[in-house]
Amino acid sequence: MHCSDIECGGILAKVTPLQRYIAEEIATDHVDGLLSRREALRRLALLGVGTAGATALFAACSQTREPAAEAPVTSSDPATASAPPPGAENALPTAPITWAGPRGELQGAWAEAPTARGGVLVIHENKGLNDHTRSVAGRFAGIGYSALAIDLLSAQGGTATFADPAEATAALGKIPPEEALADLRSGVDELQRRVLGKKVAAVGFCMGAGYVWRLLAAGEPRLSAAVPFYGPTPENPDFSRSKDVAVLGIYAAEDQRVNATEPVARAALEKAGLVFELVTEPDADHAFFNDTRERYNATAAADAWRRVQDWLSRYVA
Repeated sequence: MHCSDIECGGILAKVTPLQRYIAEEIATDHVDGLLSRREALRRLALLGVGTAGATALFAACSQTREPAAEAPVTSSDPATASAPPPGAENALPTAPITWAGPRGELQGAWAEAPTARGGVLVIHENKGLNDHTRSVAGRFAGIGYSALAIDLLSAQGGTATFADPAEATAALGKIPPEEALADLRSGVDELQRRVLGKKVAAVGFCMGAGYVWRLLAAGEPRLSAAVPFYGPTPENPDFSRSKDVAVLGIYAAEDQRVNATEPVARAALEKAGLVFELVTEPDADHAFFNDTRERYNATAAADAWRRVQDWLSRYVA
């Protein structure tokens, strides 16, 4: 799904770009049958989108989206998948940590590789720092990269303080991007302190991938590699200050909403002269790497995990 600028611009005129992205994701989940209308309306209301606007958004987002019955959104049901998610067999445990950030204490989950080849900053989806994101950090540690999964809701007490995941998502949508970027840069500080002398990368998913793109646009000089999974490209990005970062962008063939921003990312990467590769996984949809969600695709996840490992081997260790 990708609403036209005219349609969504009118419906979501009073929300931030991040809130708009989240609202479109909620609408897509409803159109695909993953959320009831009542639940979708509730989640949109938390973002400040009323019933009339939500109804119009559902209609706009369904115009270019195939019905779920004709195009199944998943090729591997997480409830019946026989194999563990890629990397899980060697995953290491994580431990909660805190450190001093630019606006107060920051929280995260730390997974330490015995002999670290490098470090990875893991940036979560718009659900906050949950067990899935912690497991991803553990998987990176299991292949030799100590990983820090940051909690972007630290200033609000942390993701764990939100009993309702939808409220955590709404709270993430209200964080000014510049504040989130400052916290992410502090996360890079902490990661570098823990993997002294090693190269580091940033890997993000969904909203977190959008923040990986924002780090590149902000010219974060300490990253050697960046891997955004199906994340929206910022408007008119300039990556010229991130010339030393090797970028692996991962997309899903059925994720029309995010794929609409892929040409923008490609053009900006080419203009900046960065080393990059943009990969689209066939027969996969948004959030295909998350084995706790309905769109998990084991085949695409395994291929993406292999590509990420290759990329980190080439540009981080």
